[in-house]
Amino acid sequence: MQIEPYDPHHLDAVVRLSLRAWAPVFDSIQKVMNADVYQAFYPNHWRVSQQKAVEDVCAAEDTNVWVAIDAGSTVGFVAVKLHVWDSMGEIYMVAVEPDFQGQGIGSALIKFAPCWMKDADVCGDG
Repeated sequence: MQIEPYDPHHLDAVVRLSLRAWAPVFDSIQKVMNADVYQAFYPNHWRVSQQKAVEDVCAAEDTNVWVAIDAGSTVGFVAVKLHVWDSMGEIYMVAVEPDFQGQGIGSALIKFAPCWMKDADVCGDG
């Protein structure tokens, strides 16, 4: 597995893996949330709003995105937002293809992000 910068040709794979990875989360939320409140948050289904959220993050100028590639396939991603006004960075979004979960890919992406932030001198100590 390798981590490389996001390129727009990764978008479809990133959206697909994100929706598959987050399905159990949204199923769980729906089970515990009041049905009317859930419908108010996700009037067109959670997949519609999450797909837009992923697409927006991947296109945002204030976000840096990397993908995890395994055997030529996109199997995960991490999005990092930099907050230069307070010298901070934020892991904004992360997902791993369910068939590849439990193999350390998410951990590698989470470890990669702060190392990149330090190299980008976000914290002001690089």
